Amino acid sequence: MPTVLFVRHGRSTSNTAGTLAGWMPGVFLDETGEAQAAAVGQRMAAAVLPVAEVVSSPLDRCVQTADLLAAALPDHVGRSVHQGLGECRYGAWTGRPISELAREELWKVVQDRPSEARFPDSAAYPGESMVEMQDRALRAVRETDARILETHGKDAIWVAVSHGDVIKSILSHATGAHLDDFQRIHVDPASVSVVHYTSRKPFVLRLNDVGGDLAGLRPADQPAADEGDAVVGGGAGSTPAVG
Repeated sequence: MPTVLFVRHGRSTSNTAGTLAGWMPGVFLDETGEAQAAAVGQRMAAAVLPVAEVVSSPLDRCVQTADLLAAALPDHVGRSVHQGLGECRYGAWTGRPISELAREELWKVVQDRPSEARFPDSAAYPGESMVEMQDRALRAVRETDARILETHGKDAIWVAVSHGDVIKSILSHATGAHLDDFQRIHVDPASVSVVHYTSRKPFVLRLNDVGGDLAGLRPADQPAADEGDAVVGGGAGSTPAVG
């Protein structure tokens, strides 16, 4: 089945301001974030990855990242949007300073028991629970992965551009961890995390990669005997031999 490269958006103006952007419109990348997004696309192009499609959260900072990334890839690579990859709906927390939110009781729940956390609604922004965030993000990945498999085949690679908490929740599920453990995973702006989904289980190939060579993600010439099987003993790795 296809391989998914999860890319967090580049550094945004909200990141540098120390606020929780959520679903606020008009939050774009800063100058550093623009450079980060373009660099990810250049890394993918240098690795000659057969990227079938770039699928983005609908929020401005992700769409901007997706467009800068896709600009470095061959012209035939399309860019689409999936609502399910959107940021967690933080409701009344939206737009507030992180330093202020860290003093709220709910902050401790988000840190230690996120499966119990639900963000309160406000007049402007609805809230959701972190379980709901994870569920709809996983549905978006499954739906897109199935579509890419049907149209581009099992060796296809696609890129999902999303947000820190969303990607962390997807990765925690892929590792078999409970959502309550998802805060143990760190996802930097413009980082690449990679999951290969199979009919039996997902394989996590990279976590929070911010500068490594991506050539090892190209489809193998000799696939494993049975899809979904891990290589016993760990295998020889995907890095070409030197010398």
